[in-house]
Amino acid sequence: MSTDLAPGANLAALRKERGWSQAQMAKKANISVSLLSKIEVGDRALTPAVAAAVGKPMGLSMAEVMGTTPVTRGAKQPLEDLRAAIRDYDLPGREAVEESRLSADMGAADRYRKKVDVSSLLTMLPKLLRDATTNAYAVNTAQSWMVLADAYSTVYWLAARHRWMDMAELAVTRQRWAVEEKSNPLGVAVAARDRAGTYLNFGDVERGLSLVDRSIAEAQQKLDSTDRDIAVCILNLRGMTLAGRLRDKKEAKREAEGTFGPRWPRLRG
Repeated sequence: MSTDLAPGANLAALRKERGWSQAQMAKKANISVSLLSKIEVGDRALTPAVAAAVGKPMGLSMAEVMGTTPVTRGAKQPLEDLRAAIRDYDLPGREAVEESRLSADMGAADRYRKKVDVSSLLTMLPKLLRDATTNAYAVNTAQSWMVLADAYSTVYWLAARHRWMDMAELAVTRQRWAVEEKSNPLGVAVAARDRAGTYLNFGDVERGLSLVDRSIAEAQQKLDSTDRDIAVCILNLRGMTLAGRLRDKKEAKREAEGTFGPRWPRLRG
């Protein structure tokens, strides 16, 4: 559902369409009226967990409550090109890709991401994704497939930011596929971190935490030294975010302490 409204304002519009007061909506969703009021006026962010909670009595998904960011006229073609590049995930180009240029483009994409320059990032991503695909098939090393996985990780970030949930889910699926083409346990951990983010986006916190726990166990078994510490750290950070979204605060604290606390000393050691 594309909307020009911010998520909170979109929620207010959906509530009013049904003729519900804030008190009625809050009761149906099992949240406080104060929280609902703050979300609707933009004083508090509409989180995926709350969006899922308010969506249930309305018969709407979390994504429908959040709405998707509308695409500007200038972004429509790059977005179509990006979707096409994702569809062509196993169709490399015929012309060789210069690895130094690919590396420079990946660096530029990373800078755009850090600056939250989504317009520039969207413009360059379709070609970057195709170049990374062509290079991975041509070179066929763990590093080249990891570069492709990193490109898909950036696609995931962009899609999640715009609430393009279908693209976000597809991006993490392609990301996992890329790191499995050549054995790369660290890449698998990074892909699991992003996949857990999709559960967060859809408000399915418990499954996301289960994925994090499983992935941490795999990383501890398959990785050594620095790579293991990196993998466990990024997965723990995702686990902390997920645990913070649990409705039961005692359970959230238990999960946070169980997922993050005991393992943290090993990261510092």
